[in-house]
Amino acid sequence: MIAEIILVIFVSYTLGSIPSGIIFAKIFRLKDIRTIGSGNTGTTNVLRTGNYTAAALTLGLDFGKACLAIYLCQLINDQFILISSLAILIGHIFPIWLKFRGGKGFACYLGIMLMINLYLFIFVSLIWLIVFFSKRVSSLSALLSCLSGVLISIIYFNSNIALVVLLTILIFVTHLENIKRLINGTETKIK
Repeated sequence: MIAEIILVIFVSYTLGSIPSGIIFAKIFRLKDIRTIGSGNTGTTNVLRTGNYTAAALTLGLDFGKACLAIYLCQLINDQFILISSLAILIGHIFPIWLKFRGGKGFACYLGIMLMINLYLFIFVSLIWLIVFFSKRVSSLSALLSCLSGVLISIIYFNSNIALVVLLTILIFVTHLENIKRLINGTETKIK
C-alpha cells in the first residue's frame, strides 16, 4: 500500500509538472512567457503572446496530463484519486524543472474533473465559458467555475466533495494576486 501511494504521487507529480506552456513557447519561438503577464507558465500567459495555437496546445497538454495521471492512478489503485489529484496540481503549480514556479492549475483541474465526474466537468466548463465570454477575465472565470463545482458537488453529487473542495482551495491560493486585482478592478481582460 505504501509503495502504491509513493508510485501514485511520483507519477502524478511528474506528469503534473510537465511545463506545457514553456514547451509550446519554445516550439513556436515565442518570448519567455515567464517574463510577461503574470509570469506563470499556463494557458492564459501563453495566450498573452497572441499565439492562439500555442495557447490551445498548452491547454490541451495541461488538461491531458491530468487525465492521464488520474487514469494511471485508477490502474494502480483508484482509492488514491485524492492523493493523485493533489499531486497533479502541486506538480503543475510547483514543477521541479522550473524552480517550483509553474501555472495556476485550472486546466489540470478540468482534466481531473473530467476523470472523476463527467457531469461535474460539463457543469464547471459551462460556467467557465459563460463567465469568460461575458466578462473576458480568465481568473474570474476559473474562480467562479471552481466555486460552482463545489456547490454542485455538494447539492447533486455525494461523492468527491472533499476532493473538489481541496482542489478549489488550491486554485484559489494560486489566484490570490488575481483576487486582489479583481477586488481593485485592475485585473486584465483577454481580448
